[in-house]
Amino acid sequence: MILYDEPTTGLDPIRSDIINELIIKLQRELQVTSIVVTHDMNSAFKIADRMILLFEGKVRFDGTPEQIRQSQDPLVRQFISGESAEASLKALEV
Repeated sequence: MILYDEPTTGLDPIRSDIINELIIKLQRELQVTSIVVTHDMNSAFKIADRMILLFEGKVRFDGTPEQIRQSQDPLVRQFISGESAEASLKALEV
């Protein structure tokens, strides 16, 4: 098992994809399980065969990339789209 903690943070899209390809290559060649902690949804969708979304210390979603794309849970949808909720934006008003 290999654990990666935010492996693409701060990288440009090209370097991020190189890291993603390296993770996939290591999984295949070493026949290991990879656990990747990331907020980079492009990377997550490229390398994952299972995704878990944690919210406030609890599992909010557990399934395949296709299942998370089809989720109707508003919080899950908001997270994968990277959009702010209306309530979050109102909290910014002065």
